[in-house]
Amino acid sequence: MRRTKKTVTETLPGTTDRRIAALVTLLAENATVVVSGARVAREIGVSRSTVWKWVERLRELGVRVKGHPRTGYFLEKVPDILTADMLRQRLKGSLFGKRIYHFFKIDSTNRVALDLGHAGEPEGAVILGEEQTAGRGRAGRGWHSERAAGIYVTLLLRPKLAPVQAPLLTMMAGLSAHTAIQAQTGLAVDLKWPNDLLIGGKKAGGILTEMHAEPAQVRFVIVGIGMNVNQERFPAEVAATATSLRLESGRPQSRLELLVRLLREFERDYNDFLSEGPAAVIERFTRVSSYAQGKRVRVSNGRENFTGTTAGLGPEGLLQVKRDSGQVTTVIAGDVAEAP
Repeated sequence: MRRTKKTVTETLPGTTDRRIAALVTLLAENATVVVSGARVAREIGVSRSTVWKWVERLRELGVRVKGHPRTGYFLEKVPDILTADMLRQRLKGSLFGKRIYHFFKIDSTNRVALDLGHAGEPEGAVILGEEQTAGRGRAGRGWHSERAAGIYVTLLLRPKLAPVQAPLLTMMAGLSAHTAIQAQTGLAVDLKWPNDLLIGGKKAGGILTEMHAEPAQVRFVIVGIGMNVNQERFPAEVAATATSLRLESGRPQSRLELLVRLLREFERDYNDFLSEGPAAVIERFTRVSSYAQGKRVRVSNGRENFTGTTAGLGPEGLLQVKRDSGQVTTVIAGDVAEAP
């Protein structure tokens, strides 16, 4: 078979070695069956001592691998790890099933996606982290990214849009996540304009969209999605305001199943948005979000703070707020919180 030339992005520093992913896949496909160290070494193309080192690394990451080099290895349970191989099998034919970059640990998936965008990476790249050390939220805030407990993913897009329309991708991503979560868990999800996923008033996820554009044309957009899936506790500074799907549903959730649903929904919504324009996104968001119309809110935009009642979304998806004085203000950026 003719080997294709590797691009700089195919040797991206820090990405999970494909052979480690193959080790996880091999053990998962033979769950509860002892696989000899010799077979593992032969099938993934490394020495038996390397297999042992990688097994130890997987154990450090919480993968419950039993066994020893002399007796072989087996999984106590199939791990909920989002390897590229596992995703590709589930996303055949999808825009997001071709170029998947997996990291066991990364500073920020958005940071990697920005670098890939500038390097010419094609549309549809998926950047996944099992853990982020510098996860990013809106306005420079951090995002708590516990190892193997949530979904931390960034998608690289190259839509033919005017820059003014790109922020609608944030709302669209929220709708995709809303549908995926409700389909998998049955939980009622609210969307807080423009980018928060709420369950019972607490934050279960958020979206950070960043754009590189010329005056009349978007060059690329990255859409970062963080979802709290199986966290059972949070740092003290966010414990009162954050929640997870596990806490709300009372049971563990499959991150793999949820991510596949999310990417399928996102691709469908993205294609609809490109073909039909923003009206459908605005209509859907207004329908499912309690914040779009008639919600008492406090708005902080860096220049001023004011309270009022939300009065719908404008044609670019910007929030309209009727101040207590009666004046209607278009919120372009800032924090919107429910007001007593």
